[in-house]
Amino acid sequence: MGGGAFPASLTPRPTKTPDASNYINFADASFSQWSQQYLPEVYEKEIERYGKRTVGGFLRMVGAEMPVASDQIIWSEQGRLHLAFSGVTYSVTNVDSTDAVTTLIFATAAEATLLAKGMTLVVADGSNNVAKVRVSAIATGTPAVNVTVDVYGSTDLQTAGLTGSLSAFVFGSEYAKGSGKSESIGISKDANFETFNNKPIILRDKYSVAGSDVAQIGWIEVTSEAGTSGYLWYLKSEHESRLRFEDYLEMSMVEAEKADQNTISDASLTGNMNVDGTEGMFAAIENRGLVYSGIDFDNDGMSSFDTILFQLDKQGAIEENMMFLDRATALSVDNLLAAQNSYGAGGTSYGVFNNEEDMALNLGFSGFRRGSYDFYKTDWKYLNDATTRGAIGDIEGVIVPAGTSTVYDENLGKNIARPFLHVRYRANEVDDRRMKSWVTGSVGGNYTSEEDAMNVHFLSERALCVQAANNFVLLKA
Repeated sequence: MGGGAFPASLTPRPTKTPDASNYINFADASFSQWSQQYLPEVYEKEIERYGKRTVGGFLRMVGAEMPVASDQIIWSEQGRLHLAFSGVTYSVTNVDSTDAVTTLIFATAAEATLLAKGMTLVVADGSNNVAKVRVSAIATGTPAVNVTVDVYGSTDLQTAGLTGSLSAFVFGSEYAKGSGKSESIGISKDANFETFNNKPIILRDKYSVAGSDVAQIGWIEVTSEAGTSGYLWYLKSEHESRLRFEDYLEMSMVEAEKADQNTISDASLTGNMNVDGTEGMFAAIENRGLVYSGIDFDNDGMSSFDTILFQLDKQGAIEENMMFLDRATALSVDNLLAAQNSYGAGGTSYGVFNNEEDMALNLGFSGFRRGSYDFYKTDWKYLNDATTRGAIGDIEGVIVPAGTSTVYDENLGKNIARPFLHVRYRANEVDDRRMKSWVTGSVGGNYTSEEDAMNVHFLSERALCVQAANNFVLLKA
């Protein structure tokens, strides 16, 4: 049981023995009270010229972490409810001077299973010329699907003025009196869904200190509320290694890619074991989400933002969204929002701000509403730091839906509600691999090898699940 000076998660050792259970991690918020009382002397000698150097925290803000026992994570997401097609062409065969047969030609034979005689469709070309048609016959060919249609209000699509590549969607059906006696009615169609999977990767790191340098370890003697006493330890350089590794845990979930057909191998392992990779957030949005390049909020005004809204309408239309932006893009959005409240030369309306001038002049907007969507904006340090994405500048931000999604978990065999963005780490009754830390060597009370050193090891095995990625937006330069 922990006392008031240290978290309950720590177990003081009766002797000065460094291990994971009695290590003081300054990055943990639980140590804020302790650090005020027992701040290590070495911190007073080092100028923190870079401020807070860690870039983690993004996933803790928008997601969750939960265990998984398998080395593969599989989930299913619902498909579209309505039937729509693109890349449709047509041909017209004249029967006589007053009659013609219109044939729609679909891209693949698989689309034949989605249509039935009697279905009615809206058909449009790239110039928004629209016609309504009814399916009268279906003939499956290779590789196309030929669907004969009757055109409402015209003899054929050519006469109706449609040209080029067409788009179409089903809006209903129409049958004659007495139908069903001699013709097929409708079509039986299973609910459409898509299945996705990801796998955890193993991350490792180590900090080593020679036996003669172990004097760098600092010890604190504490007494718990239960009256027991013992020692906690800290090590300045080990602490920084741990911070860096914790950043890697998040950065890997953001940046990771799946290997191309297991082409990455580790020759140091028996049999050249493959390194498969995992799908990180950027890769998931690139593959399944919305990607916009070169959006200029300063010059294009609100129309550039509305372009994104139009696409969100076509997806899940999730009302609340989080915007994580680099500095330049965040300022551009501030400028865009500030301009919406200004009118005429020399006049400013404060109506949006309850007529309070002080509120209006605070132009670092953190939240706003446009159309039916709420957006909460914040800076993402990972995109600004000169040693991470700030050194490249190709990604300007990401828009993440808030809340949870309901998907079918293949392992549990039932529907589950999960944050759209969450981390799964390997764990079971025997081993928890969320964030392992252990000490080896022959120094500090640990006698696991003949090496005259203390080695602090870090390990984690985890994967990121990006569910409903079609609702995510990646902003690229």
